[in-house]
Amino acid sequence: MIKYLKNENFNEEIKNGKVLVDFYADWCGPCRALGEILETLDDINILKVNVDEHQDLAIQFGVMSIPTIILFENGEQKKKNIGMMDKDSLKNWLND
Repeated sequence: MIKYLKNENFNEEIKNGKVLVDFYADWCGPCRALGEILETLDDINILKVNVDEHQDLAIQFGVMSIPTIILFENGEQKKKNIGMMDKDSLKNWLND
């Protein structure tokens, strides 16, 4: 399930289970391509964070380039990837 961060409820959104957070911007071509791949995943919760609207979170998590995805488990950051990934690479990264 994909959700878009609407307000400052980030900690609430990531506190339970596995959540993949996608830091993106609407103007970013690779972000749009990765977003299309993320839409095909149905076995993980995804939270999309627009870095133009939530610069504080981008700074907090050291997001210097987009797309950046961070996997959280019960509120704790587990792993981070910067840049585009194809679907197979993304699935392997999630399951590694």
